[in-house]
Amino acid sequence: MQARLRFLGAARNVTGSRHMLEVDDTRILVDCGLYQERQFASRNWDPFVVPPASLRAVLLTHAHLDHCGLLPKLVKEGFKGRIFCTAATAEIAQIVLLDAAKIQEEDAAFKRKRHKKEGRQGPHGDQPLYTAEDVEKCLPLFTSVEYGDTVAIAPGVEAVFSEAGHVLGSSFINVGIAGNGDSRNVLFSGDVGRKNRPIIRDPDRAKDGDYILIESTYGDRVHGGREDIKAAIGEVIRQTRAAGGNLIVPSFALERAQELLYFIHELQHEDAIPHLMVFLDSPMASAITKVFRHHPDLFDGGMRQLMRQHESPFEFPGLRFTESTQESKAINTIKGTVVVIAGSGMCTAGRIKHHLANNISRAESTIMFVGYQAIGTLGRRIVDGDPEVRILGVNYPVKARVVQIQGFSAHADREELLQWLGSLKKAPRRLFIVHGEAESAKGFGRFIHERTGWDVSVPEYQEEAILD
Repeated sequence: MQARLRFLGAARNVTGSRHMLEVDDTRILVDCGLYQERQFASRNWDPFVVPPASLRAVLLTHAHLDHCGLLPKLVKEGFKGRIFCTAATAEIAQIVLLDAAKIQEEDAAFKRKRHKKEGRQGPHGDQPLYTAEDVEKCLPLFTSVEYGDTVAIAPGVEAVFSEAGHVLGSSFINVGIAGNGDSRNVLFSGDVGRKNRPIIRDPDRAKDGDYILIESTYGDRVHGGREDIKAAIGEVIRQTRAAGGNLIVPSFALERAQELLYFIHELQHEDAIPHLMVFLDSPMASAITKVFRHHPDLFDGGMRQLMRQHESPFEFPGLRFTESTQESKAINTIKGTVVVIAGSGMCTAGRIKHHLANNISRAESTIMFVGYQAIGTLGRRIVDGDPEVRILGVNYPVKARVVQIQGFSAHADREELLQWLGSLKKAPRRLFIVHGEAESAKGFGRFIHERTGWDVSVPEYQEEAILD
């Protein structure tokens, strides 16, 4: 039996998660994500390293765009296998991918119009990477699996999905391979969540892994506690109300938006903040919130208790779910302070760009970041203090107050990742550090090696590793 890994994304960078496991003639892709950093965005358009038709299956850890966002392109270019994931992930992925296709089509049309005026044409002919029709063609390939069940992928290859505690339905995946009297396990962490976060359950423990791929998004830091998050949000809301501006929150539609509503609901229930109008200005986030209601079995004890008491954080006075573009635009006509939660989380697309354009040059307004901002994204440039940023083709001076709340992350930090690895029954033969900026990944690798003595490596893009 011959087995090897190829690191086709999220290697010394954060997004574009894509890892290929080859066992003899069987090829399996774990995640098929979209690159969101500007400097790597061209890779989204590159041909796949291997013919998509040669892949037996895709194992999907969760439905964030940087893990599932290239699936329509994979299918468009010939993949005909099955996409294995939890039922919640399958439901959310459909929403996320259709929204991504819509945004890409709208952005392509906007660029065509702008470039026509400028007498030029952008790269790729100003065409979308994929369309809603392409998404529809990949949806029948999704196959739901239950946590803990053993799924046969190919002869001698099976997978077990376990709760990752990152977002609703997220998994880490243990792939067992066997042949010629030999066997080994390859553990793919996906994105590892944190204990004691609201709404969803804690991550399951990692038990086995001869070879392990572990994320390192926050491998170079330690988060603040939950109470720090809640207090920080309350303080920002009070200060923004006092200044007379709006609070604009770029947010991922999956999990982060729902957690924001959870904390705002708590603060309002405690009368710790003014009772303002709160807009979830994201059709995708609204649709995903409905999926949450379909899967109460994935809630933690505290959330189930709230639901039993009819105190859902998804329903409170002042909360509005905006669907249409007209409703979104109407928010800008409201006098006084409002809270606007909109996507995308890194400000790379979507309605958040329009809200930023209307508020980023207002000194009385606040831009509050509650998630990771990858290098090269608009969100990262704002967080890093750029005095001027380009939004929708126009340059805007940054005068609004910019706040970043680090502890909000759904990713485990350095110590939490070490603790998660600490539940392994035995040391892995090799640990691969992925899904982190280069310096963060390298630093986390050194940290793990110093603490454990394990063989640790930080693979480069398209690097290959033999699993002997």
